[in-house]
Formats: sequence, structure tokens, C-alpha cells
Amino acid sequence: MPQPQYIQLERRERVGVIRLNRPEKLNAWNAPMREEIVQALLAYDADDGIGAIIMTGAGDRAFCAGQDLEEAHGFDADRAEAWMREWERYYGVVRSLSKPTVMALNGVTGGSAFQVALLGDVRVAHHGVSVGQPEINQGIASVTGPWLMNSMLGMSLTTELVLTGRMMDAEEAHRIGIFHHVVTPEQVMPKAIEIANALASKPPIAMRLTKQRLREMTEPAFHDAIAAGIRIQRESYASGEPARMMEEFYRKRGNKVKLPARADV
Repeated sequence: MPQPQYIQLERRERVGVIRLNRPEKLNAWNAPMREEIVQALLAYDADDGIGAIIMTGAGDRAFCAGQDLEEAHGFDADRAEAWMREWERYYGVVRSLSKPTVMALNGVTGGSAFQVALLGDVRVAHHGVSVGQPEINQGIASVTGPWLMNSMLGMSLTTELVLTGRMMDAEEAHRIGIFHHVVTPEQVMPKAIEIANALASKPPIAMRLTKQRLREMTEPAFHDAIAAGIRIQRESYASGEPARMMEEFYRKRGNKVKLPARADV
């Protein structure tokens, strides 16, 4: 693949590392960045020398703040539907990987980034990490987030989180089973590498088939969530409410260029 602009790639023996690299934007992703991630995931998955994949973020402020709202600001109904198709591809690639994935979370992990973290197989975080679905605070409907969260957290907590838009701290996320390991900030990557090496040592055919079965169990709900996302986001963006809320978001902060925000799909 061409030299990526928005991510950094690294090999640690049989572990492939993808580091989101827009720290000035809290690693918030746009379409080119997501495409680089997809290509890196596919390349690692096809590499017989790679047995596991780690995703993490550059800097110590964020794994990823989710969708860069500068990109989403001018969406209309048609672009919102095309946007959902882009997420379908991204999420579909993460879900279809034959190699196990470890999410090494460092800082804010909000909106679509929280969803990608949930799509990973093992999550490592540190005290100070915050996760959640704050989309409603920016006038954006939460659609795929509730699908993922409900399967892991149950309907009651999912409802409370997506309607309030509050962020959970690492202790709460660990207590309810979202985080598998909570360590000190400097131990996030060493712990992630330790886990990834252990996963990479497993029998590869058994790993591939087990992951295939886990995907099959949730495939109908995934396609339903994408279809619902297209329908709901078309209506949402046609109303103009997301654009108005984004303008208000930027106006309160007095900066349209440097401050990222989170958005769901």
C-alpha cells in the first residue's frame, strides 16, 4: 500500500500495529484516514507473518475522538447515505478479519471510535480513558452505536448512555465488562503487545473459524443497523439539525478549524 498520511504502521514480530496519527485533531478520522486503516487491516490480515493486530492512537490525549465534524458539517441527505455505506465497509472489514484485534486505548474514545473499539476482540485501557456515545449532544442520531452497545451492555444501560450522551470513565467501563484490562498509561502498549503475542500463538485455523462464527452470530443485526442508519441519517441530515448543532458547537468554542468533535454513524 502507498505510504499512509494519517496512520503509522509498525511490526512487532508477529504483531501488526496501526497507530492513528492525527494527534492535533485527537486522532478524529475522516474518509481518507478510514480508507488507510481499511487498507492496513486488509494487508495485515493477508500477511501470513502477522498473527494479531493492535490499533492505538498517537499521543496521550485520545485513541480517537470519532468522526471529524469538519468533514460531516456540510452533509445533505444523499451524502449521509453514502457516508453510511463507507462505515458499512469499514465496520465490515473489522468484523471479517481472520486475525484477532487488540484495541490499546489511550485517552478519549468517543462516538464511532467507541464503536470500532467495541468491534475489537480485546480492549486494554488506562485510568483516565473515557468512552461513550455523545452524538445526541451534537444533534446526531445514534444508530449503529446502540446495536453494538445493546449486545454487550443490555438495553437499559444502552438507553441511558445514548440518550444522555455521557462518557464513562475507565473504572465504570471495566466494571461492566467493556474493558478487559485497565493498567497505567505507560503499560497500555506493553500489555496490548503481551495479549496480541498470546493470541498470535493460537492455532490459526481454529482462530479464523472461531472469529468467523462470532461474526455469523451478529451478521443479521449488523446489516439491520446499517439499513436503519441509512434511513435515519437521511432524515436527520435532511432536517438540517446536525448542521445547526455543529455550528453552535463551533460558535461556543470560537474555532472552526482546530477543534475536533465526535460523531456517530
